[in-house]
Amino acid sequence: MYTLIYTCGLGLLCLVAEILNLRKLLIPVILAGLAAIFFVNYMDWQMAGPVILGGIDMSHMLQVDHFAVAFNAILIGAAALLFTLSGNFYKDEPQHLSDYLAILIFILCGAMVLTSFTSLVMLFLGIEIVSISLYIMAGSRKFDIRSNEAGFKYFLMGSFASAILLFGIALIYGSAGSFELPKIAAYAAASGMANPMFLVGSLLMVVALLFKVAAVPFHFWSPDVYEGSPSLVTTMMATLVKISFFAAFYKLMSGGLLGIDGYTSDILVLVAAATMIIGNLVALTQDNFKRLLAYSGISHAGYMLLAILSIKTNSSSALFFYGASYMLATIGAFAVAIPVFNATGKETIDAFDGLGRKKPMLAGLLTMSMLSLAGIPPLAGFLGKYYIFSEAIKNGYVVLTVLAVLASIVGVYYYFKVILAMYTKHGDESDVRPTMLYTLVMLICVGLSLLLGVWPGGLMGII
Repeated sequence: MYTLIYTCGLGLLCLVAEILNLRKLLIPVILAGLAAIFFVNYMDWQMAGPVILGGIDMSHMLQVDHFAVAFNAILIGAAALLFTLSGNFYKDEPQHLSDYLAILIFILCGAMVLTSFTSLVMLFLGIEIVSISLYIMAGSRKFDIRSNEAGFKYFLMGSFASAILLFGIALIYGSAGSFELPKIAAYAAASGMANPMFLVGSLLMVVALLFKVAAVPFHFWSPDVYEGSPSLVTTMMATLVKISFFAAFYKLMSGGLLGIDGYTSDILVLVAAATMIIGNLVALTQDNFKRLLAYSGISHAGYMLLAILSIKTNSSSALFFYGASYMLATIGAFAVAIPVFNATGKETIDAFDGLGRKKPMLAGLLTMSMLSLAGIPPLAGFLGKYYIFSEAIKNGYVVLTVLAVLASIVGVYYYFKVILAMYTKHGDESDVRPTMLYTLVMLICVGLSLLLGVWPGGLMGII
């Protein structure tokens, strides 16, 4: 709980820094603050249990357990990497720096709520904190028509999803008589399958969360929003936000709706299959790098849905490891891509033409990130898929797992489009010069991907 409070305080500190004209100190202060918050979160691991605040038991709203602490740790780590990139990214907008950074921190706050909620009210609040902040950040470049389109489209689609979620919560409350997950779980196990109103409410909540994780057929907003948003915001959407929504999805299904898993699993099987197939096939035709990673993210959502389907064998560790490996690879890819975009003035795959000749280190690091996303050993992405697929097979989803393996093989092709552009094509003479901090982020992401690929015990099995 104190992890969340201190993170909110860090966001407020950013706003105060603007009043005191301390913009130059913002990035170092935020990174130091995140390091301290990471330590506080680590201490919560030792004291996992009911949340007591001011003598009041808050466990009916939030629960600090190993699941929440573990996911908060990788979310804080991802945020630290993103804030390391933000100073140079917003160098041309110093007057808005503190506002942008504060909003990004509040996104992290909402994500922390999503990992630790025990009430549907807190689930809704967490989703809205993240979503409203993202509506602002997606459209933050007010003179860029693509950014305006991204913000407006995300706002409209997100509003519909929030309305569906609220309707579902209302129906579940009307049936179970409570917003609390344990009481909803008890009702679902006892008589959930016999109550049509409860089943409809559960279906509406599942649909809303499928929209938030960009699963087919609720994925149509994702490519346009990813392409139009500022690249740093796209990176946060694709990593920190997506993983926090999956953590919330897993928590809801395992902690509240497990009693009706026979009803929800049939729906999720179809959605997972369609998400893996459509995400990978449509990605084959993409020429814009951000749209390619949007469809890549859709396909990865399909793989992570296998963990949601495998809740009976406690697949939280597999989801956690997959989320960590996916975040490292995606942040690493964007850390290379953003300087390339700035140097070439375009965001298409041909922006990377000849990068292997001009900047062999950058090309090598991007290659490693692409291979991790493709699931090629010895990088962490391979083991992430292995653990997810293993859990699915344990739960009897053999055919779906075979489909996932075939979809992964198809996905290798479009990741290699970027790699081949760097090493087999001749580009212009634009000079790509990433800052030292960008290079540091690239090295951290690729280094950790390699480390987890050969030593997965550092993360796997800790939940």
